[in-house]
Amino acid sequence: MRQVNDDQSNDQSNDQARAATIEPRQGGSLAQAQAQAAPVSWANRVGAVVPGLAVSAVGMGLALLVSSWLPVLSPMLVAIALGVLLRNLGGVHRILEPGIASAAKRVLRIGVVLLGLQLVFGDVLALGPGMIVVVVAVVGVGIGSSLLVGRWLGMTPNQVLLIGGGFSICGAAAVAAIDGVLDDDRDEEVVTAVALVVIYGTVMIPLLPLMASGLGLTEQQTGLWAGASVHEVAQVVAVGGAVGSGALAAAVIVKLARVLLLAPVLTVIGLQRRLSASGKASVIDGTHTHRPPIMPLFVAGFIAMVVIRSLGIVPQPVVDVAHTAQTLLLTAAMFALGAGVKLSMIRRLGARPFVLALSTTVVVAAIGLGGVLLFG
Repeated sequence: MRQVNDDQSNDQSNDQARAATIEPRQGGSLAQAQAQAAPVSWANRVGAVVPGLAVSAVGMGLALLVSSWLPVLSPMLVAIALGVLLRNLGGVHRILEPGIASAAKRVLRIGVVLLGLQLVFGDVLALGPGMIVVVVAVVGVGIGSSLLVGRWLGMTPNQVLLIGGGFSICGAAAVAAIDGVLDDDRDEEVVTAVALVVIYGTVMIPLLPLMASGLGLTEQQTGLWAGASVHEVAQVVAVGGAVGSGALAAAVIVKLARVLLLAPVLTVIGLQRRLSASGKASVIDGTHTHRPPIMPLFVAGFIAMVVIRSLGIVPQPVVDVAHTAQTLLLTAAMFALGAGVKLSMIRRLGARPFVLALSTTVVVAAIGLGGVLLFG
């Protein structure tokens, strides 16, 4: 009888011990769940992006240093190459990922906004109606032809827009801005588009003056053709500077007219994405799918900067500082984009982007030449 009582006492003691053990565990799980559900503080969010932003800043500095040694290389191209090297040789630690993602999106968009301070409506209007029509045709037909050829090649619409926009408007800056509207995570397509801009634009630097000389174009006409046909602003400056001061001035103004069309192109892309999202909208648990804005905020900022600069109220020293800041921000963003790319992704893209880039270059150059012969 005493043995039975002892067994019952032991069983009760074991049950109490198990209950005492389970209760703290349950309390710990509840506390952990509450901690996970608690909103992340502003300080924590800032702290999360600081390491990646710092690495992007270092990459930006290295890119500018290399570009100063080799002026033929754009700092944005060098930055992308350094980012790709970091990802594929050293690897990117997960603590860096939030900041690198922030540099690739938010920092990039701030740089595009500042790009607007480099443009003045009056300079573009001084070209005359004929050359303005040519500039619109270069951008519109250039992007339109890339969409047709890209569809024929079976490429993704986003990659086609990145290449077509970059080649038709203003090179790497346009690629970055269009990527900001598309908000796609496939960074390898962005890197490929920028690399193609550099490759084909660099080939155009010696080739265009040679063709212009063979066609008997004047210095002024050569500059107009360069501004309407060459992809990067820096490449346009290189062509114009090699031909002469008159060609340089004409080339830069025409090129800036193409840059000015970045805003309407981005707005059209944003509107198309919004309409596409509306067509695919579905109601799930009473909530609708997210629709992109008609005009992204950074595009509105770009337009505002153009208007402010055109009013003549911005002192030249401020414009110079903004130009430097724009270069720094876009270079840091390009490093971040490169750091998100694995070389195996680029290899999978194949030869089709090169074919599309070649066809767009030919179309843009042909329209530019025809316009210069008519109106130049």
